Amino acid sequence: MNLLKQKAPCAWEIAAQGRMLVPAIIYASEDLVRAMDHKVYEQAVNVAMLPGIVGASYVMPDAHWGYGFPIGGVAAFDADAGGVVSAGGVGFDISCGVRCLHTGLRREHILAVQHKLADALFEQIPAGVGSTGSIRLNVAQMEAMLSGGAKWAVGRGWGSSADLERIEERGQMLHAKPGNVSEQAKKRQREEMGTLGSGNHYLEVQEVTAVFDDTIAAAYGLHLGDVVLMIHCGSRGLGHQIGTEFLRRMVEAAPSHGLVLPDRELACAPIRSDLGQEYLGAMRAAINCALANRQILTHLVREVFAGLLPSARLPLLYDVSHNTCKLETHKVDGKLRELYVHRKGATRAWGPGHPELPEALRASGQPVLIGGSMGTGSYVLAGTTASESLAFSSACHGAGRAMSRHQALKTWNGRTVIDELAQRGILVRSPSPRGVAEEAPDAYKDVRAVVDAADAAGLARKVARLEPLICIKG
Repeated sequence: MNLLKQKAPCAWEIAAQGRMLVPAIIYASEDLVRAMDHKVYEQAVNVAMLPGIVGASYVMPDAHWGYGFPIGGVAAFDADAGGVVSAGGVGFDISCGVRCLHTGLRREHILAVQHKLADALFEQIPAGVGSTGSIRLNVAQMEAMLSGGAKWAVGRGWGSSADLERIEERGQMLHAKPGNVSEQAKKRQREEMGTLGSGNHYLEVQEVTAVFDDTIAAAYGLHLGDVVLMIHCGSRGLGHQIGTEFLRRMVEAAPSHGLVLPDRELACAPIRSDLGQEYLGAMRAAINCALANRQILTHLVREVFAGLLPSARLPLLYDVSHNTCKLETHKVDGKLRELYVHRKGATRAWGPGHPELPEALRASGQPVLIGGSMGTGSYVLAGTTASESLAFSSACHGAGRAMSRHQALKTWNGRTVIDELAQRGILVRSPSPRGVAEEAPDAYKDVRAVVDAADAAGLARKVARLEPLICIKG
């Protein structure tokens, strides 16, 4: 704590020193900061050394050690000032994100068919390491998917145009370059569309158990006792392959660009370089892959509900990613600047009035979807106007790990975790008890503390808490 200067109750500064070009700011309560490992401090400092960084190196309340950037790290770079793009600042699971669907149902409707619904969702949604689905993409279809994203999926019958209005980028990330994606990456994805994957990815049926802002909740269509559904997944094997390949290329090319990396894991390339542009084109294709994947999963979910709960209606509340780098316009020192904003384990959080938000949500601000652990619940927040100046309109993305997966495996038995959650009325379905042990609720930070810190810091405003009834885990 002696290395930090407290600027506000939930804001701590690491002053620029040595090779740091800007300060680093950690947004968290004192308890959360004390619980962070020192690697978060080191990584935040290292990010602040990268060329062309603007403002500060920011850290969200759920931060923990990651590859290169801390998970929960945010940094913006100006291409005109020699700014860089870093594959380690985006992460391996490119465009991993969360979408939330209404159901029009209440708790009693779910409890009447809870076991049947859990089994049907588990049967319909392929989950787990290396999981594949029934969709097989040929070369032309792969190219179209990587260019079109969720818009492509809707065009093939997996959803409706109304869904696109509630998806970040309207469901299609422009300027994607499928040609920059390797054949190996495409091969890994050919049979993985419409699959959940493994790790912390999940599909949850949830009940709204608390409302903190009645006005915004009503604008979002959320009411106490409502049942919603969250899908958390990303670009699967394709995104991981892109991250792996470009990290290696960026490390090898760094000397030719005159880059002296503070950490090999912070491999990067000048935005204006050929390599930087190649990565951005491939990364945008991976964003489209993730958006298409969540759209197909939404279609599969709707089919399950139509069979068991035909009165259900599943319109989309919102879909937002938390592993991206995007070109955005932000006000810095009173002037508008185009910046490449890296958010790794951090969620975009536009405030009220932002022109990129759909009209129905513009007055309230962007829904910020915060995934919790299987036993603690998730949250819906709203972006704030203040967040623009605090961290380029960014907020946390989840609870954040409190211990490694290896430690969790040594601490918990997956079957025991499933049984204990069932006793609390939460049905878990997973192909891997080992995966459940790795994702045990207590392996994560207290999501309530993380969300309270984000709210107190002004990054996003608490709207509603959601507690799980059914969880499908990879």
